[in-house]
Amino acid sequence: METETGKGHFIEAIIREDIKNHKNNGRVATRFPPEPNGYLHIGHAKSICLNFGMAGKFRGKCNLRFDDSNPAKEKQVYIDSIQSTVTWLGFEFGTPYYASDYFDRLYEFALELIQKGKAYVCSLAPEEIREYRGTLTEPGKNSPYRDRSVEENLDLFARMKAGEFEEGKHTLRAKIDMASPNINLRDPIIYRVKKASHPRTGTKWCIYPMYDFTHSLSDALEGITHSLCSLEFEDHRPLYDWILDVLDTPCHPQQIEFARLNINYTVLSKRKLQKLVEEGHVDGWDDPRLPTLEGIRRRGYTPEAIRNFCDLIGVSKKDSRVDMGLLESCLRDDLNERAPRAMAVLKPLKLTIENYPQGLTETLEAANHPQKEEMGKRPLTFSREIFIEQDDFMEDPPKKFFRLGPGREVRLRYAYLVTCKEVVKDETGRVTELICTYDPATKGGNTPDGRKVKGTLHWVNAQDCLEADVRLYDRLFKDENPEQDKQDFIENLNPASLEELKGCRLEKSLDEALPEKVYQFERLGYFCLDSKAGARPVFNRTVTLKDSWAKLSG
Repeated sequence: METETGKGHFIEAIIREDIKNHKNNGRVATRFPPEPNGYLHIGHAKSICLNFGMAGKFRGKCNLRFDDSNPAKEKQVYIDSIQSTVTWLGFEFGTPYYASDYFDRLYEFALELIQKGKAYVCSLAPEEIREYRGTLTEPGKNSPYRDRSVEENLDLFARMKAGEFEEGKHTLRAKIDMASPNINLRDPIIYRVKKASHPRTGTKWCIYPMYDFTHSLSDALEGITHSLCSLEFEDHRPLYDWILDVLDTPCHPQQIEFARLNINYTVLSKRKLQKLVEEGHVDGWDDPRLPTLEGIRRRGYTPEAIRNFCDLIGVSKKDSRVDMGLLESCLRDDLNERAPRAMAVLKPLKLTIENYPQGLTETLEAANHPQKEEMGKRPLTFSREIFIEQDDFMEDPPKKFFRLGPGREVRLRYAYLVTCKEVVKDETGRVTELICTYDPATKGGNTPDGRKVKGTLHWVNAQDCLEADVRLYDRLFKDENPEQDKQDFIENLNPASLEELKGCRLEKSLDEALPEKVYQFERLGYFCLDSKAGARPVFNRTVTLKDSWAKLSG
């Protein structure tokens, strides 16, 4: 992506200029600072790729730091998931950092603010603080406790730390400007009482720092040079700078904002994703329909495809909505190169070859990838009884239907040409079996006499195939923007986002499939074994071979 400021996106241009001017001694240090109160989603992937990518490009360092300053919502399971996800995406972070590592230092910084007359203990109730803050068009008014003496503030803050007060009784607020047009500068709260045990510090603390205070100082303590944030933090930058300007910190990082990722046909709000999970609209945080990285990983997305997607969308200063089709296109491009081929029949129809020798099973060869000889070949067994797709047969086919019908001849992939001779039905008239003949001279699909056969079908051997269930996933929402017209986004859920197929038949080699290993089921799409499958295998469709939504919306 080219910009007016030089090669690469605007953040890269800023970093290049800083290095050129020997700012920070030419050093580059970034960080990815998630709060461990949920699972990461595809939007976080953009920030991960940006922060680790910039550090890697300029031979710097990127810290993985957990902003664990709100113990009531944070859990170890989220910490474990985030670490696993960052590693899965292909980035190394060494020993992770935690905001809780700095609680003692942050407390000392708070004392320094009080001693400098830049912070005070406020005894307004939460609703009174909101009332005093004012609005976007009206200035706030000073708290009646704003002019407490340094000594009184130090005493009250120490008693807050000692656990003497209940939650909401007192807060520590920065003393800035209640008339500022930026509401974030109207004496923001920097410490509050919260009597909750912390996963790492236990009950040592009953006061915890707020995000803006914690974030800026953690950056400074870690020697971060470029603090890359999404645009929602742009209005917070003056507070970020104020804290670092007032306090004696090791360095003053530069906060730079970029547009967050928005993708159509989904939602990325943690609150909305939580509603989908808690109300049972999806099967947990790793449901393959969700944009969580746990979910799309379970579905079979590759880290290479996600990194390529993040590179393609680039980095800008303006919010925009990205087409889900671009992400799927990146995935198809990657899987087309790396996914071994296999055959599977999702809706089986039995086909019996009446002139094939009884009891004979022969072994055929199939390429694991048509363009990559180095991926080798696999054996396929073939016998008198096989399964084909129900959709590959029509009793009264139209003119341009080139698959199987009464009296028609088709090619069986890697095997022989067969001709349908008889159609067997049950008492309801449903087709249950096809009786066919084969031409022994056409092994491998060849036609020695030069006759033309347009249709080629995939199949599996009925004698040794693997029985499995298959889940066909589609987009979670019907509309491009699920939140349009301010309606409840739940109303836009796509009822066809999941189709479960029972009794599918897969070639025998897939008995050794592992989770996250994606295969191209020939003619059907890309699939992988579900990581939560039990004794009976379940395969998830990762993505279709073509963009079916493009046709529907065209």
